[in-house]
Amino acid sequence: MTLVKDSLMTSLESVKDPEIDTVSVIDLGMVEDVSFEEGHVSVKMLPTFMGCPALEIIQKNVEEALYKVDGVESVEVKFINNPPWTSDRITEQGHVRLREFGIAPPPTHLENGEWHVDCPYCGSTYTTMENIFGPTACRSILYCKGCKNPFEAMKPVSTIM
Repeated sequence: MTLVKDSLMTSLESVKDPEIDTVSVIDLGMVEDVSFEEGHVSVKMLPTFMGCPALEIIQKNVEEALYKVDGVESVEVKFINNPPWTSDRITEQGHVRLREFGIAPPPTHLENGEWHVDCPYCGSTYTTMENIFGPTACRSILYCKGCKNPFEAMKPVSTIM
C-alpha cells in the first residue's frame, strides 16, 4: 500500500501548473488527500482560486498521470473548498521553482504589518507594486529598482486576511 501511495505522489509531482510549468500541483499545495483502494484512486484537491480557468486542465492532467501508475484502474479527482487553499501551502521547493520561472512567491508578512516581495531575478529587496492586477487573478505586477525589471508576484492568500 505504501509503495502504491508513494508511486501516486511521485506521479502527482509530474503534474505541472498549466501556466507555470516549473511548479507541480504538489509544489502549490493543491493536493489535500490521496486514497487508494482496490485499484481506485480518489484525489481531493484545493483550487488556488475559485473560478480558475485551469481547473479542468489540471483535473485531466492529474487523471492521466495517475492512470500511468501500475494497479490504478479508476481515478476520481474532486475539487473541494474546505479547508480553503492559502498561499502558505506552497512548499519551499514551490518557492524556488516559482522564482526559476520569474515569478516571486507570495510575499512575506512582516511583524510590523507590511508585506515584502523580493525580486525573483536578482533577489533585491528594493521592489515596488506597479499594479495589483496581473495577467491572472493570482498574480500582481511589481518592479525591481535593483535590476530594473518588471516581474510578477503571487498574491498572498490567507484565512486571516
